[in-house]
Order: sequence, then C-alpha cells, then structure tokens
Amino acid sequence: MVMMPKRVKYRKLQKGSRRGVATCGAELAFGEFGIKVLENGWIKNNQIEAVRVILARQLHKGGKMWIRIFPDKSITKKPAEVRMGKGKGDLDHWVAVVKRGRVLFELGGVPEEYARHCFRLAAYKLPLRTKFITRIHK
Repeated sequence: MVMMPKRVKYRKLQKGSRRGVATCGAELAFGEFGIKVLENGWIKNNQIEAVRVILARQLHKGGKMWIRIFPDKSITKKPAEVRMGKGKGDLDHWVAVVKRGRVLFELGGVPEEYARHCFRLAAYKLPLRTKFITRIHK
C-alpha cells in the first residue's frame, strides 16, 4: 500500500524549505506515547509504510496506532545518464516534509516499556534522529 494523495492540483512541485521548528503537530494528540523527530527533513512514503508495518506487527490485536504525517509532496528525478536541460524530470516518489519537534507516530493502550521497544524498532527505519515522548499524567 503506497501512501500518496488521491489527487493533486499540480503534479510537480518546487523543492521548498526544510528549515524551522514545527508549530503544529508538536504535541501528543491521540495516544499516550509518541515518537518525535529531532531534525528537519523529508520522510519517504515507503519509510512511513515500513514503520507502519513494524508497529502493526508489534501491536497484533492490542493497542492502537496513529500516523501523524502524510506524504503530500511529489519528488521528481531524471533518469541516469541524461544530459542537462530538457525540462523537469518525471515523478519519482512522495515525501512528507517534517520539521524538528513534529510527532510522527503515536501509540495507545500499551505499557510504556513495550511502546519504547516498538518505537526503537521503528526509529531504525527512519532517516532522521527521533526521540520517545510520553504524556505526563497528573
């Protein structure tokens, strides 16, 4: 299952900015535990899918998972050994633009140690440094 938008207004986008700090999506909204990104960058649709598969396998029947990012930016690429010019390349893959502080995934209904274990496995599949976060119970 490839994550990508159903339809877009423009097929090919400009590179854009990866600077700054996440203003929205920086707090836990659904579960008790989450994984937060510590760097700016792009996360490809197949990397999000790999993490989804790992978390779904680890949860098997217990707990709930939320994916807080979606790959809505298209990335183009020209074929190998093609001369410069002749326009922008063909669509290659989709990415989610993440800024530092953004919550990527959340888990609920599982013990903290198990959530840490799950997110450690997930972090290996991601290209950016991440941090385990938890909701403070008062």
